[in-house]
Amino acid sequence: MQRPYSLSNPDGIYFVTFAIVYWIDVFTRQRYKDIMVESLRYCQEKKGLEIFAWCLMSNHIHLIIRAKEGYYLSDILRDLKKFTSAKIIDSIQAEIESRKEWLIWFFKRAAQKNSRNTKHQFWQQDNHAEELISNRFKEQKLDYIHKNPVVEGWVEEPEHYLYSSAKNYAGQKGLIDILFL
Repeated sequence: MQRPYSLSNPDGIYFVTFAIVYWIDVFTRQRYKDIMVESLRYCQEKKGLEIFAWCLMSNHIHLIIRAKEGYYLSDILRDLKKFTSAKIIDSIQAEIESRKEWLIWFFKRAAQKNSRNTKHQFWQQDNHAEELISNRFKEQKLDYIHKNPVVEGWVEEPEHYLYSSAKNYAGQKGLIDILFL
């Protein structure tokens, strides 16, 4: 039996969620959302990431993804989290940010609780990876991802939310090119 939250099948398609430490609402600023979108695109182009669905919320991201042959999903996610963490923290420190001291304090506090980090911790350690084996499970997770902004009351229809693949599934051009399930 496969362990939960494991990326053990190199050919598998996975539902992955990772969240910011303490569930801090960082993705309320355009520039941080842009860093995340650009980083996902980079991972598609250069790191072997295949994206089937995604949704960026205020403090976490949901993805349905797979690694191309010859790549490892665990390596891609490690690099994605490491890069976005550093880039967003740099942006917080370098640009006008009303919550700067507060945010940095929390990121330092989280790092102090984790021996793997020396200065700041932005993302929680886990990815909650679940392999999507059945079509029913794929459809369930796809629906869950796309309805997240609707449940939050941000939009009335999933395809109205810009930071999601729901636009792609509705036949529109989304921010990120995806593969369809």
